[in-house]
Amino acid sequence: MAVNTVSSFQADVEQYIADKTLPLVRRQLVVYQFGDPLELPKGRGATYTATRYQRVPLPFAPLSEGVPPAGELLTIQQVSATALQWGDKITITDVAELTIKHPLFKKAVELTGLQVSETLERNTFNALMGFTQVNFVNSRGSRASLVTGDVINIHEMNRAFSMLLTLGAPRFDGDEMTDTKIDASAGGARASSNPRTMPHYVAVLHPFVAGDFRENSAVNQAWSYSDINRLYNYELGEWSGIRFCMSNLVPSFVGVAVITATAAGGGNLTAGTYAVQVTASDNQNQFESRIYQVQTGLVVGANGTISVVLPALTGYTFNVYVSQPGSTSPVNLGLTTAGPTVGPMQGQATQLAPGQTVVITGIGTAQVPPAAPATGVTVYPTFIFGRGAYGQIKLDDVKFTYLKEGDKSDPLNQLRIVGWKCFYGTLIQNQQFAMRLESTSAFNLTFG
Repeated sequence: MAVNTVSSFQADVEQYIADKTLPLVRRQLVVYQFGDPLELPKGRGATYTATRYQRVPLPFAPLSEGVPPAGELLTIQQVSATALQWGDKITITDVAELTIKHPLFKKAVELTGLQVSETLERNTFNALMGFTQVNFVNSRGSRASLVTGDVINIHEMNRAFSMLLTLGAPRFDGDEMTDTKIDASAGGARASSNPRTMPHYVAVLHPFVAGDFRENSAVNQAWSYSDINRLYNYELGEWSGIRFCMSNLVPSFVGVAVITATAAGGGNLTAGTYAVQVTASDNQNQFESRIYQVQTGLVVGANGTISVVLPALTGYTFNVYVSQPGSTSPVNLGLTTAGPTVGPMQGQATQLAPGQTVVITGIGTAQVPPAAPATGVTVYPTFIFGRGAYGQIKLDDVKFTYLKEGDKSDPLNQLRIVGWKCFYGTLIQNQQFAMRLESTSAFNLTFG
């Protein structure tokens, strides 16, 4: 019996593609907004320097009659940060724009808008990793000492609040000058009856860490009652004078077993023993999130090289760090021809494709890799800070470029370009106004 099946008419099947594109995963953009806005005037370089006058010591004893005091000297502290230019572009051909179902140019505009805000957020997190006041859950001595079960808890938050308050870190919605009294009236400017006006610190934490903290019944109850008092985007609630905001752009670090490098000749390394370390950055956010353990004591001869076989791990690029000869701490990128061929990182052992053998021929630019957690342990930083802890330096606003017309370099108008750039940086204004708390989590990305 003759049967006409669909397989006989595939050439006449019109494929359906939905008009509406699917949504992207959401990013909780939180931390950029808390930086003080700092304006860097044009024509004054790219470095912003802020000055702080130190308090003078309190007098030790009362004055003697007719004898003037010795007096005090004024001292200053200065902090600086450099604004850097960031930007990117998307290039589309006229053929692609004419033949693709969805409007590519419009989509490029939408996606670059997301890219700008996420870049500023990511860069701010990288800068805040420079907070020098660091605690580890359960009083562990270092990131490498954290173990499974070292999750965030009430004690750690109470300790963080007490430490920052003892140091005198200013709070959001607090007074700039020292309080001599607090207005207790219900209608006062700082009325204590309204939780939204109470002075507070801010914590920005990873969703997994938020889940750990929410496991505590007292915290869960407090957050459920504080829903109506939220002040910030993605705020979870308040606890112990700290308002908690959640962001899935908070970096994380997982410890991975050491990659063993080997030594050979034909390079520019001097004879000695070296330490080698590999890190991996995810392709989306470019966080160095996989931190391989350090290999120490690698013996290299005169005019030597170091060979490293990178894992065949999709979704990541790699960096290779080397130490100075005789040291056990890798604090420089290596030099290799496998690195970028243009740009500021040209020739450095960074942005390396997976699965290749990389030959390190020399010591490159100074750069310290993130500290490695114990193998198999993932560590999450939580940032806790007061008002004025950091600022966002702006030399030039975000500017978008939309090129759709032909010119001398594109006489037939075959290309369309959507691009953006901005000139800015993040300045840690006062290390005493902020801290970083590192912990593990009871949660992970494995469903079920």
